[in-house]
Amino acid sequence: MKRICILAGGPHELLPNLKEYDHSTSIWVGVDRGVHTLLKAGIQPYISFGDFDSITEDERKWIANQTSKMNTFPSEKDETDLELAFLWAIEQQPEEILIFGATGGRMDHTLGGIQLLINDRIMSLGTHISIQIIDRHNIIFAKAPGTHDILQHATKKYISFFAISDEVKGLTLQGFKYPLNNHTLKRGSTLCISNELISSHGHFSFQSGILLVVRSND
Repeated sequence: MKRICILAGGPHELLPNLKEYDHSTSIWVGVDRGVHTLLKAGIQPYISFGDFDSITEDERKWIANQTSKMNTFPSEKDETDLELAFLWAIEQQPEEILIFGATGGRMDHTLGGIQLLINDRIMSLGTHISIQIIDRHNIIFAKAPGTHDILQHATKKYISFFAISDEVKGLTLQGFKYPLNNHTLKRGSTLCISNELISSHGHFSFQSGILLVVRSND
């Protein structure tokens, strides 16, 4: 599998146009109410996960008739529905995982989705897999130490960097409006919010820590 797209049950108004990501190489995974949203959009989920406590009984029956791999879990469990889908996706070893419907609405669900990006298992994968949370206004991803290329985006021109670990050492930004050279970015700092590329591409690198990158539009 080259690309796995996961749709959770976040607010519909924050979703991008899902059809733009519905390529021949995309495998779709529905999470809870996200299964209903996918089917209504004319996208058939390969597999679904959830306790399905956010849909009506009639909607549950309709989903069950439309899908063949519906994994139902109790509401009281250690993992969120999104995490169960995410862990399944990781096991498939795709090149890319895109997560939709994980932002907006309940803030605990938004923060929970971001936590998935930075857990130890994911960070140990390094650059072998690209994982992004995407909504109408943002693209969010985490990076382990190393040198990383970044290209201009047609709509999301703002690029912000956050230290998720206590500090990110040796942060260098090249090709940016506000460059940095071997800077230590500490957790809680707002120094690297709302930067921009000044050419078609740039680079960022750092020696240690975990860096969260957010690409946004107004």
